Amino acid sequence: MNCLECRDLERAFQSRLDKYIESRSAAFYRVSTELAAKKQVDMERAKTDLQEHQLMCPFPANVKYLSQCG
Repeated sequence: MNCLECRDLERAFQSRLDKYIESRSAAFYRVSTELAAKKQVDMERAKTDLQEHQLMCPFPANVKYLSQCG
């Protein structure tokens, strides 16, 4: 069972990961990589927030999303 903060951070990370993947697969990616780069930074920040919380969380961690993106 995860704490509420774990669930919120997992949702935020998954949302940003989805947006990053969407921006990488968009047709305009070839023209402008700036949007995809910003989405990648957002995704990496959310991933770091989740990882840092899971190091301190007293509940068992659920790391299903982190294994998807390295």
